[in-house]
Amino acid sequence: MKTYSAKPSEIEKKWFIIDAEGVVLGRLATIIANRLRGKHKTTFTPHMDCGDHIIVINAEKVHVTGRKREQNKFYWHTGHPGGIKERGWGQILDGRFPERLIEKAVERMVPRGPLGRQQMSNLRVYKGPSHPHEAQTPAVLDVASFNPKNKRSA
Repeated sequence: MKTYSAKPSEIEKKWFIIDAEGVVLGRLATIIANRLRGKHKTTFTPHMDCGDHIIVINAEKVHVTGRKREQNKFYWHTGHPGGIKERGWGQILDGRFPERLIEKAVERMVPRGPLGRQQMSNLRVYKGPSHPHEAQTPAVLDVASFNPKNKRSA
């Protein structure tokens, strides 16, 4: 028995759209990461980009459980002495770029390195309900219906 290894010509990428309204952030991120990697396919090959293109809309309406909205923080450093900065998840979701919270959660679930960066380029996250990818005719992926725990009311 031989192990199957997909060739670049055999890889078929599809487009999916996910509505993040009311969906729990961590559960959404794991589903997106698996779809980006292609682990849901029978032809999954670890060293190839065989995942799908994912469009996420309504990023500002994603649900975080517990008190993560107030307590969890993202840290970064400006490069200057004493230049550590922090921003809470609530500030990010209410701010100008709430899509960064979903992007960062997914980014930390895909492998680091050139392949992970290539797979992350197949993810597109948008703040509102509109997106510029109508020409690709994305299929709707209803993450909330996969498991009752995936969707929470605010």
